Amino acid sequence: MTLQLKVPNMACSACATTITKAVIAIDPAATVDADPKTKQVKIETQANAADIKQAIVAAGYSPE
Repeated sequence: MTLQLKVPNMACSACATTITKAVIAIDPAATVDADPKTKQVKIETQANAADIKQAIVAAGYSPE
């Protein structure tokens, strides 16, 4: 499944790394493309979308 999320409070590459690590903790096989310039995160995962969003929230970000 592919998730496209907007994360308005992702401001820099360190934020993108934090989000990537949060997603990988839920699904180690996931691929994550987080772009701080566009505030977009594209995730290829087999995990539940709600679990992925919750992991991003737990990391301190607010996906839309």
